[in-house]
Amino acid sequence: MQQIDAKPHPSIKGVMIIDGKNNFPISWLNQQGYCEYSIYLENVRGIETEPTIEMKQGQAIHQELENDFKKDAEIIDFKEMMKLSQTQEILSREMYVSSPKFGIRGLIDEIWLTPDEFIIIDDKPGSFAYNSTINQVFGYCLAFKDTIGADDRKISGALRQRGTSNIFWMQEFNEESQRRIQKILERMQNLLKGSKHFLPTNNPRKCAKCRFNSFCEFG
Repeated sequence: MQQIDAKPHPSIKGVMIIDGKNNFPISWLNQQGYCEYSIYLENVRGIETEPTIEMKQGQAIHQELENDFKKDAEIIDFKEMMKLSQTQEILSREMYVSSPKFGIRGLIDEIWLTPDEFIIIDDKPGSFAYNSTINQVFGYCLAFKDTIGADDRKISGALRQRGTSNIFWMQEFNEESQRRIQKILERMQNLLKGSKHFLPTNNPRKCAKCRFNSFCEFG
């Protein structure tokens, strides 16, 4: 098994240096699309805030779904799961993916593995596909694609209303989708290296709801 050189970033919370490259949580892509300056406040300046009511509710629902899934789940390793999915449909939750190549890592909420395609699902509290949430699920798609290597099956990203079966957005992860997310990843890497500046949102409604509002000089 190939050894991976991984260590925490010396000054940015949540960032690992894996094989010599900054590696950050895929969930940051949602935060970046909402207001990337909040990433700076939380992880570079190290400002800590209490979780919002929405965050607590989301964590509770997420844990309930995970507990229900585990009641009847069968534990198999990744290679065996991929092999079985060539002939039967498999559902998996909380699948960890990491791509040192693209500098991202995270947990996929749910993935459907079938003989024809993979559907990667991210649960969200609402039912509208914002660009930021699409970026996040495309990040999972890219990391998954990099993890599985050569496989001809189609990969699709999907957004589902948390706590329901309502999949309100789905799109194939194709070459155009990959170019879109790689462009954002390039910006994120430049932000983490310090060659670009974290920019605040210009939407005052976002500022009003932001948990970092009282710490932000732009709020």
